Amino acid sequence: MDFLRELDWRGLLHQTTAGDELVEHLSTPGRIGYCGFDPTSDSLTIGNFIPIKMLMHFQRAGHKPIAVMGGGTGLIGDPSGRDTERQLNSREQVEANVASQKRIMERLLDFSPSTSNSAVMVNNLDWLDKLGYIQVLRDVGKHFSVNEMIQRDSVKKRLEQREQGMSYTEFSYMLLQAYDFLHLRREMNCTCQIAGSDQYGNIVAGIDLIRREYGAEDCQAYGVTAPLVTRSDGKKMSKSTGTAIWLSADTEDRTSPYAFYQYWINLPDADVIRWLKMYTLLEQERIEELAQLHEKAPHRRDAHRELARHMTEMVHGKSELDRAESASQALFTGDVGQMDAELLAEVFADVPSSAHDKTALEGEGLPLVELLPRTSLAGSKRQAREFLTNGAVSVNGAKVPLDYCLKTSDLMHGQTILIRRGKKNWHATQWS
Repeated sequence: MDFLRELDWRGLLHQTTAGDELVEHLSTPGRIGYCGFDPTSDSLTIGNFIPIKMLMHFQRAGHKPIAVMGGGTGLIGDPSGRDTERQLNSREQVEANVASQKRIMERLLDFSPSTSNSAVMVNNLDWLDKLGYIQVLRDVGKHFSVNEMIQRDSVKKRLEQREQGMSYTEFSYMLLQAYDFLHLRREMNCTCQIAGSDQYGNIVAGIDLIRREYGAEDCQAYGVTAPLVTRSDGKKMSKSTGTAIWLSADTEDRTSPYAFYQYWINLPDADVIRWLKMYTLLEQERIEELAQLHEKAPHRRDAHRELARHMTEMVHGKSELDRAESASQALFTGDVGQMDAELLAEVFADVPSSAHDKTALEGEGLPLVELLPRTSLAGSKRQAREFLTNGAVSVNGAKVPLDYCLKTSDLMHGQTILIRRGKKNWHATQWS
């Protein structure tokens, strides 16, 4: 596989350095390239997945990928793309974030010792922590022009905002990232840095630092960047806005496998083929088939389902994909009675809900016609009676008559009763 050509047809190639020289360099298998990951969180997002995917293609092309965990740079914080100063994390928090992110890398890259170009994971704290301040100023800072540094977009925008500005700490970030590239070139013969387009300036800074040490003829340092991914509908996918789609589901505030699956299913039609190319490992021929199916019958959502299945299995595994698909089918048919408690909570996490006193279910039970107006499903008792008369209401997936009363036997896992009006309007009642 030709690495650059593969990125190009997938829409993952934004900028490169050295042009034909880079093409020639990568024509020999076994080259070594790296990408750095910022441990400001204990997880990574689908935005971070793009540079991981580039490393995956790099490895599939016969080269050796290095995932650099930013245990050192994470203590400083990358100012790129930010309007305000980052809050510095403690060493303990950064270490915990690095450990969590490592598990994501291990699922997506091949670290098998039996693989000739097996992936490597390193932590830049291992070398940055050993640098002395004087050494950095003499060996690294000496080669950076302040005039050029303040012209970088990540710096210039902040300096124009008097209320925010930029600390010397963040201003120095690019020196550390440049030094990462130099260190990897020295110690591991790493010749290529891979990143998102917002890192291009930092890549060039690293290449320039390597050139100063090795000389122009022996430099052998290159950069490849991918475009930043956006949605056609303008919706954000960022940590700062609280709309991130996470690559792990270790805690409640992360994206569950079911929610992850649904995200791809609900992607705008205008994005689905482009994202199949950028995110999946599907071959070009298969994506072209899906493009034709999507053009002929977009309502069937064949391309969306393939995208959702591929991504969920790759990130969360086959068993979680099976659970997500089963839950999706159950939600569509209304047959929710077989869901376990964990999956039930995942699937109905975002539907309207209300809390009620469980004692109301005892004895003769609670007439559903009286409860419905207290939910999102009916605006009045008259409307509730109309819906029930027309057979439009179901409890835990089963249609119920006008005189139906909710009882303790309706509780799923001892606390939840699901009510649906029509095919899509759900309400989760919680009883305690």
